[in-house]
Amino acid sequence: MHLRCWADVAVDRSFRVSEFSCLDDHTGWFGDYQDSYQVVLVRKGMFRVRRGGAVSDMDRTVAYLGVPGAYEEYAHPASGEVCTVVTLTPQLWHSMAGDVPITRPHAYTTARIELAHRRMLAATADPGYACTEELLDMMASMLGQTAARSALPGRRPSRSDDALVDHARAAIAADHPAARRLSSLATQLGVSPYRLSRAFPRVLGVSLTRYRNRVRVARALDRLEAGEPSLASLAADLGFADQAHLTRTVRDHLGQTPTVLRRILVTR
Repeated sequence: MHLRCWADVAVDRSFRVSEFSCLDDHTGWFGDYQDSYQVVLVRKGMFRVRRGGAVSDMDRTVAYLGVPGAYEEYAHPASGEVCTVVTLTPQLWHSMAGDVPITRPHAYTTARIELAHRRMLAATADPGYACTEELLDMMASMLGQTAARSALPGRRPSRSDDALVDHARAAIAADHPAARRLSSLATQLGVSPYRLSRAFPRVLGVSLTRYRNRVRVARALDRLEAGEPSLASLAADLGFADQAHLTRTVRDHLGQTPTVLRRILVTR
């Protein structure tokens, strides 16, 4: 069964924002040439991209970057993903990403970018101003950091690094018991803690600790947006030591406390 739906949610002369949902019951690959500059932000689920033999998993923490002329293959190992697809004109893309070639089809999305994504979707009723400003801020942050990393000299991540990080991300996303500690996660994946720890900065540009907290902050945003009344319960459910630990982590990633974010997300 193949069920794929597209719907435009905001259209401007220099960009198009669409919602893409896919209910696909196969895990095989299908390929095509990319014909535009695109950023795909996953809101639910995940999908897989293969470019030049290298495979990358896209989820809420990693966005897909598409550039014209690239041949890529896609798979849907977990059906049911919902994504926001942002298509940009070449002029707008280069104004934010510069002329540095984007060599990898993905970009790490910080918690601030996820919050900006939510704010952009909430502003689609005003595509001329509010939605445009939210989108430009989000794209400039993501493409700017990606271009800066692409321009850095030094060792590029290997395919074994990519695969290791994808397996670790999957374990963290699934709340696997081994993912509660770095050492047990490394044992589960058959590598040393040092090897696992070093792979994350090479592939995503952030430490494994920060990545794990990024996932927990995303889950906190879901609960806060739904009107979660108890921050103490939220902290316990997400594995934080206490409410103060939750508050410090959320503030570190988003610059706001959970209380302020709940008010922003619920009343927007």
